[in-house]
Amino acid sequence: MTRRRDRHLTAHRPVGALTALLLAGGALAVPQTAAAHGHPKPPPAYADVLDLHGTPTAAEPGDDEGNNPVTVFADRGAWHAYALPEAGDEDAYGGFSGPLYIAQEYPWWLSKSFSRIRLTEHGRALDLAGGGAPRSTSLPGRLLQSYDLGRGLRLTLELRFATERTALIRAEVRNTGPATRTLGADWTGSLLRPADKPMRDAPSLTATGSGVGVDFAKVRATWDYLTDGTERFEITHKDRVRTTVDGDTYRTEAARPVTLAPGRSHSFDWTESYTFTAAERTKEKARVSDVLARPAAVVSASDARWRGYVAGVTRGVPADRRRTAVKSLQTLVTNWRGAAGQIKHDGITPSISYKWFTGGIWAWDTWKQAVGTARFAPELAQSQIRSMFDWQIRPDSATRPQDAGMIPDVIFYNDPERGGGNWNERNSKPPLAAWAVWEVYARSGDRAFLREMYPKLVAYQDWWYRNRDHDRDGLAEYGATVDPANDSPEQRRLAAAWESGMDNAPRFDAGLGTGTVANRAADGTLLGYSMDQESVDLNSYLAADQAYLARIAGAIGRSADAGHWKQRSAATAAAVRTTMYDPSDGWFHDTAIGTGAPLTARGRGIEGALPLWTGTASAAQARAVRDKLTDPAEFATTVPFPTVSKSSPYFSPTAYWRGPVWFDQAYFALGGLRRYGYGKEADALTDRLLAHASGLMGDGPVMENYDPTTGAPLNSPDFSWSAALLLPILTGEE
Repeated sequence: MTRRRDRHLTAHRPVGALTALLLAGGALAVPQTAAAHGHPKPPPAYADVLDLHGTPTAAEPGDDEGNNPVTVFADRGAWHAYALPEAGDEDAYGGFSGPLYIAQEYPWWLSKSFSRIRLTEHGRALDLAGGGAPRSTSLPGRLLQSYDLGRGLRLTLELRFATERTALIRAEVRNTGPATRTLGADWTGSLLRPADKPMRDAPSLTATGSGVGVDFAKVRATWDYLTDGTERFEITHKDRVRTTVDGDTYRTEAARPVTLAPGRSHSFDWTESYTFTAAERTKEKARVSDVLARPAAVVSASDARWRGYVAGVTRGVPADRRRTAVKSLQTLVTNWRGAAGQIKHDGITPSISYKWFTGGIWAWDTWKQAVGTARFAPELAQSQIRSMFDWQIRPDSATRPQDAGMIPDVIFYNDPERGGGNWNERNSKPPLAAWAVWEVYARSGDRAFLREMYPKLVAYQDWWYRNRDHDRDGLAEYGATVDPANDSPEQRRLAAAWESGMDNAPRFDAGLGTGTVANRAADGTLLGYSMDQESVDLNSYLAADQAYLARIAGAIGRSADAGHWKQRSAATAAAVRTTMYDPSDGWFHDTAIGTGAPLTARGRGIEGALPLWTGTASAAQARAVRDKLTDPAEFATTVPFPTVSKSSPYFSPTAYWRGPVWFDQAYFALGGLRRYGYGKEADALTDRLLAHASGLMGDGPVMENYDPTTGAPLNSPDFSWSAALLLPILTGEE
């Protein structure tokens, strides 16, 4: 995972138009296999699986590293999100924190709380804390607040997402007292402005006939803020209202008071929409009208969908681990972004809580995330795979035809022609796509998806061997593309390290001798560059993907192809097994191009366990690797499976890929142990992983990685691939 900053680089069934709205959800249909009508409501045990409380103090979220300390909630692929007010923060009562909106690629807070409701009686405001501290909690698919206003009045606020662009908020006031009450209602909010030009003047308030809008100026600050001047955030009320704006503050007032007899209630309903273009805004206006016409149906459909999601992620999970499974679910759904800009299909970003991971979709993140997402939303899993293959390089590419079949490292809302700086085609990412496609198929049974993806997967395999096998010996290397940014030996080495996904792993250090060599076609055309070493993880992944291609070919009736891919997989596995294992230290290593010598002096890395997950290792080799994985002086640390062995001279427990624990590598190591019959060892290490990774079994966020010696959380909170692969880890199904 390349950190972009370093680059600076049931009660009612809906009918009619609303049915189409609820089932389509915009660009991505709600997965019918996960709708799960009839499941019981989520038990209270799933309240507050994540601590979503917090109020922003500045428009730009995050600390110096770009991490946002307030965990937020979004759904359906929305590009805006919310949190709950802190207990005791009376200035925030009556609304939800935020929203946090994504300015194409970067997260910003629009407000501390943009729409705070106030109730009045006889011209006096009712004290929302009059009956004591409110209850403020998150449940699967919704945020909830409950206020006791005293004297028999209760106010309940609930926030759900109705579409991929719109949240629905319902504020129900109920009279449980003996007397009739007549109440007025109004809403207030203020903008949190960015501190610096040109972002400071980007948002501006506008009164509308049904609420209030925020328009955005065009700002093209490549590394901080990107808008086209067509974006809009808009509140639309169901009831008649009138709005006044005063600078950065607005007030919306209900046109008529509400009279409540004893035992009666009234719901003030409104929507909050964030759209990027005029066309989206026009489309969303009609959908908002449908949502506000029958909000109860939206609530019913949303709750049914989430019951299905929860059932999917908790199936087979021991009871004491189910809250963590639901936490993983909520993390993935919050990081789900609907199609927008150059992202053509719904996908999942690495984290909405880290500045540089908010508006883009990475290739190998996607493969891993799809495997986890398929457990509760197979159609979303398919969509995110498509989001990357939408940008697979075609043979008729005007800029890089030699890279036909390649999948770019990462795509963002903006490609380079639109002024984006985060898009990256300098390198690809490890080839796990066929594995992901097969795992999604195993959950969905959708053979049409296999037929759609098969030729694209074949083209991706072909690219690796055409452009990344320098000596044509059947073992590939990580490398770099022919790209203007890869304009020096050091930049090519850097891009090749990024291609591995283990960016700064010791085995790729220039100081230890890593360099690159040019790859050319028979006619001399420069195809790209390879590292001067063949990597054990890359070739294990290739062997695995070839085996999955054999399964895919067989499932779609291409038996000859299936036989071919089985042979390819066996040959690749044999080459790894016979050339990359060093019996003197019982571990798999990268090997030098030319000599084939294992690069043992660079220490043992967790990539040496990959041949167990792929079934490449012999029984004796697996036994030796098992011994290292279960040794506290090697990989069985407090939180097991550091990326570099504790015994390595290059081990650093907090230095990204030089020691911290990543859950994808833990997943592969655990799966490898189980594959070779070491289930008891895998169970014990799983227990240790879950117990010692800080906050994981509580209400803390799922992190990008953890300190293997202390369990302390390290980079990027609310990290998608950690959440995705936790789901099979929790069930022992790696």
